[in-house]
Amino acid sequence: MPSRGTRPEDSSVLIPTDNSTPHKEDLSSKIKEQKIVVDELSNLKKNRKVYRQQQNSNIFFLADRTEMLSESKNILDELKKEYQEIENLDKTKIKK
Repeated sequence: MPSRGTRPEDSSVLIPTDNSTPHKEDLSSKIKEQKIVVDELSNLKKNRKVYRQQQNSNIFFLADRTEMLSESKNILDELKKEYQEIENLDKTKIKK
């Protein structure tokens, strides 16, 4: 005689599949890092040298401080924009 217990296929439990949370946390940490970079570059004295690390290497090249600062600010703005889009997407999901 078949058992009267619950079977796995009978369960109707909804499991939340929020894939944005890990990405959101990663984005948040990148924003914090980028804020520090912007702050450090903006507080440097005018005569200080800034070096950029070659990607996938231990080689550093001399870089322009103002150029690095503007690039860092642009990256920070892009990260904030992406984070805000995720926030808005989460809010619209909650409303529905």
